[in-house]
Amino acid sequence: MDAGLAADRVSRSLGGGLVLDGVSVAPADGSTVGVLGPNGSGKSTLLRVLAGVLEPSAGLVTVDGRELADVPRRTLAKRVAVVEQHSDTQIPLTVRDVVGLGRVPHRRAWLSASADDDAAVQEALEQTGMTARSAQRWQTLSGGERQRVQIARALAQRPRELLLDEPTNHLDVQHQFELLDLLASLPVTSVIALHDLNLAAMYCDEIVLLDHGAVVAAGDPADVLTEELILQVYNVKAEVTTSPEGHPHVRFLRT
Repeated sequence: MDAGLAADRVSRSLGGGLVLDGVSVAPADGSTVGVLGPNGSGKSTLLRVLAGVLEPSAGLVTVDGRELADVPRRTLAKRVAVVEQHSDTQIPLTVRDVVGLGRVPHRRAWLSASADDDAAVQEALEQTGMTARSAQRWQTLSGGERQRVQIARALAQRPRELLLDEPTNHLDVQHQFELLDLLASLPVTSVIALHDLNLAAMYCDEIVLLDHGAVVAAGDPADVLTEELILQVYNVKAEVTTSPEGHPHVRFLRT
């Protein structure tokens, strides 16, 4: 694991319990990796460990072969961007202000935004369809609009790795597809925690399926999203067929 962002047999204990149990993930450069699993399976914790927000209790997280703990925070902030499930602020910021926060790691303290900063912010607003709302106050936005602004902030960072925790939450179907189309088109490595198995099948190059903090299966969506594994992990019967586009399609069955 000497290139990119990777976790090697990572475990993490919280509140006396094991939340991650020997998880390894090493996304290929430019790939999209979906992290799936029921609530409480460790998806959010894995992303926070990969981001350096939480330290592993055991195992290693590395970036380009260098242990994450040895990478300066400013350097890591330029490299890895994170979109959390919930973000809020009581400070009266505009949409452009929030997106501009993504440029903070690239600026020296007290210096005003450069032309490159302004270009990165404008590009991120355009990519997420938020240009028309750039002067609007953050507090007046809907949940879906706030999610898109947070993604724009991450894109303004111009990262090499992008970690997203349930980014399609609060988004209607159209914006779910638009967001995942955008992420798939970017020259970045994306690790995305998702609930929707069919979205993961459509957009992810690789799926990591977690249950009780451990990896149950990892690999091509067709190899992971099987009727047997879905029943084992989610305790729900499903019918898995192949879509006309060639990816698995999951239909849950009532019992």
